[in-house]
Amino acid sequence: MENIQWLGHASFHFIDENGHKIYYVDPFNLESLTPEKADLVFITHAHQDHFSLIDLEKITKDNTIIIAPPDILREIGRKEALEQPVEPNKNYAVKGFKFQTIPAYNTNPEKLHFHPKTNNWVGYIFELNGKKIYHAGDTDFIPEMKELKKMNVDIALLPIGGKFTMEVEEAADAANAIAAKITIPMHYKRLNPGVYKELEEKFKHLVINSEVMILEELK
Repeated sequence: MENIQWLGHASFHFIDENGHKIYYVDPFNLESLTPEKADLVFITHAHQDHFSLIDLEKITKDNTIIIAPPDILREIGRKEALEQPVEPNKNYAVKGFKFQTIPAYNTNPEKLHFHPKTNNWVGYIFELNGKKIYHAGDTDFIPEMKELKKMNVDIALLPIGGKFTMEVEEAADAANAIAAKITIPMHYKRLNPGVYKELEEKFKHLVINSEVMILEELK
């Protein structure tokens, strides 16, 4: 996975082999790194562990484009030419890079207020280096995920840490429904610092329709 780096939590760094372009998703807690500057930055939703102005400052340059739901872009306040607002269930192309948005929300009654469907927050599917990569954002196992099997996703990045998103069992159900070639868990280590290894093993045991790959955090 030399072109995909896990920066911790739900934060990822991608290298596009087409022109060596640099992309980030949900950059957060990068103070221990000296990150490359971004061509494109994707943000899934407005919570501070996914949308961090401090971390955005570390990776943006004059022509970096921020791709995010409108509530985030309003807070950033960049020029319109440097922003791409998104909403669920749409297809986009920015600087020739194609992607689409998938809804991301809670369905568990106890979590509905964390990620309401009405906020129109998103996950992303990228077409990157000949592969389809799904970053789910913060979400439960929603009905829309069942449709992703038809898309032949190569890599799925799924939250498994519970508390605000899917618990391990629910995340495994989502992974089995999506049936990506490879599933990478995220959004669990900092939420479960003492037991994250057990969560990884349980997830690997429960996922039967995909190869589970555990990435090491870059930092």
